[in-house]
Amino acid sequence: MLVAGFPAGPPETNCWVLAPADGEECVVIDPGIGAERALDDVLERHRLKPVAVLLTHGHFDHTWAVMPVCGAKGVPAWIAPADREQLADPWTKVGIRPGTPLFGRLEWAEPDDVRLLTDGETLTLAGMDIRVDAAPGHTAGSVAFTTDRGGRLEFFSGDLLFAGSIGRTDFPGSSAQQIFESLARVCLPLPDDTVVRPGHGPETTIGRERISNPFLLELGAGSPPTRGL
Repeated sequence: MLVAGFPAGPPETNCWVLAPADGEECVVIDPGIGAERALDDVLERHRLKPVAVLLTHGHFDHTWAVMPVCGAKGVPAWIAPADREQLADPWTKVGIRPGTPLFGRLEWAEPDDVRLLTDGETLTLAGMDIRVDAAPGHTAGSVAFTTDRGGRLEFFSGDLLFAGSIGRTDFPGSSAQQIFESLARVCLPLPDDTVVRPGHGPETTIGRERISNPFLLELGAGSPPTRGL
């Protein structure tokens, strides 16, 4: 299995490309601000053909390039129902007045083909099985994606879990209680060797976070902190 990632931004949002191997179909996860050129470079280098864009949540730094990518490649975008409205309205759920320019951009719309994710389902895309787990907290419609890479899990956590931290819960519609419930339900049961591909920052493993991430440590102790980075 091929996993390629690069930061797009600001704010340095990780875009991930997942494929069975070079020269195959692939899926794109979270194409952020200015991701198009770097994404095209990855696709050309590995001779990949996208069949879908998967979105971990609706914040604009993760969905910025979904329209041009889906339009140019003729592929659908997948997002949870609770976050779909953010594709056309990126302002409300980040506490910004509607109509405010975002990095100079004023117009927003969703792609022609938007499909809705269901908690617990397994998507079969590009010849890969990708599990969808609802992980609300950072946003109401946050999800995580998991796939098996030759016996070792790849976990695309979005803004649920980072190396050493977790997602913010001070946005409209965010919930500290929900994010800790999601961490306990979705992250903690994963094997220690699970590779975490987060929405921001470096990759890590569940085992590393289990013994070093202060939020997971406090969660295990039964008294979670109230705020992530």
